[in-house]
Amino acid sequence: MSGGSSALFCPLEFRYGRAEVRALFGREARLGRALRVEAALAETEAGLGMIPPEAARAISRAVDGGRVSLARVDELEGTLRHDVMAIARALAEVSGDGGRWVHYGSTSADITDTALALELRESAGILRRDLESLARALIALATAHRATPEVGRTHGQHGVPISFGYKMAVGAAEVVRQRSRLDELLPRLAVGKMAGAVGTGAGFGAHAVEVEAGVMERLGLGADEAPTQIVGRDRIAEFTNWLALVAGTAERLATEVRNLQRTEIAEVSEPFDEAHQVGSSTMAQKRNPMLSENVSSLARLVRAFALPPLENMVQWHERDLANSANERVVLPHAILLTDDLLGKLTEVFSGLRVDAARMAAELERSGGGAMTESLMLALTARGLARADAHEILRRLTRNPSEGPPLAARARADPEVTRHFTPAEIDALLDPAGYVRAAAEKTDRVVARLERELAR
Repeated sequence: MSGGSSALFCPLEFRYGRAEVRALFGREARLGRALRVEAALAETEAGLGMIPPEAARAISRAVDGGRVSLARVDELEGTLRHDVMAIARALAEVSGDGGRWVHYGSTSADITDTALALELRESAGILRRDLESLARALIALATAHRATPEVGRTHGQHGVPISFGYKMAVGAAEVVRQRSRLDELLPRLAVGKMAGAVGTGAGFGAHAVEVEAGVMERLGLGADEAPTQIVGRDRIAEFTNWLALVAGTAERLATEVRNLQRTEIAEVSEPFDEAHQVGSSTMAQKRNPMLSENVSSLARLVRAFALPPLENMVQWHERDLANSANERVVLPHAILLTDDLLGKLTEVFSGLRVDAARMAAELERSGGGAMTESLMLALTARGLARADAHEILRRLTRNPSEGPPLAARARADPEVTRHFTPAEIDALLDPAGYVRAAAEKTDRVVARLERELAR
């Protein structure tokens, strides 16, 4: 780094975060949103005859013309030690005679919370798009590998066969559920207030209801129906807990890649630039799942950010400032990191290398043990008690590493051959046949997800 960059100390400033979200939380952008709220207030009040129309026009021209500089706001705040008052003063200075009407009837939280609602709405739009991109990457894999047999694992042990496509469909469905949750909570999140010092609207007199409704309509927001001096913090706590849920989904998917990329399994691997990328400074052979590990690391931090907003729900009477400072840190960081990790996870699954041959070899390595359920159910269907059929298969799979595979053991077992021919035994123990159900279910899941994503 050189120049001013050497003074950067927060990793989000130089290591994490994408440009679009960085711009969203830039100081100029945040000032611009606060000024939009001030202009909307003036325009609404002018329409109701509360302030002169020419005053509202002057205020709006000052906002639209970019006449309020961040430098001047900072200069005023240095003296006033009040961020919103500094914005209002700076706007008044460049609004001519109309400046006396800036901020008329409102309180600081009317401006900051309504500007925050604009910020959160924009953030939600970006995150919704991120989730759709990730879901589509997973759906593409689900479709391509709908019938690719892979051993299913429970407790870290071989279970019964699954298709890799179905595994991806499961992930896609979870991602789409997160998008649905966002759609459900957004109307509760994207709300502002224009209701004065304790939320009653008294400062706007007889026009209180109309002022709030008009401002929010101009800004495309809902209104908190019962605020105090601030918008209810349960709304923000719900959102940050949703971010934590998304982080949980992301880490679950990343962990699956990390486990399947283990040298001992090696069924999938992250995209890796063989020409340039380095996996280790000393072990040149390494091809580490670095993106997935990064997702896991960031996801844990996003989940940690869910706690302060829960604490912020507790206020002294109509408001205190205990929420303010931590929200300035928590919300930009949590949103930026969630966008960052979703982008990285989409990169992982868009370029994921799937080794179907390795999956088949792993199934074969199970010695047929992964197919015990198929033979057990077939024996039950032929008249055995399920418990008896289960005991036969338990006996046949003892010491799987010693002796022949399950198919040979079953063909030599009189209890099994009394019900099935050798050919039937082989068919029952064929993984490809057993994953047909997974392939068909994958198709159904994908079709439903495609319909939902189209909405």
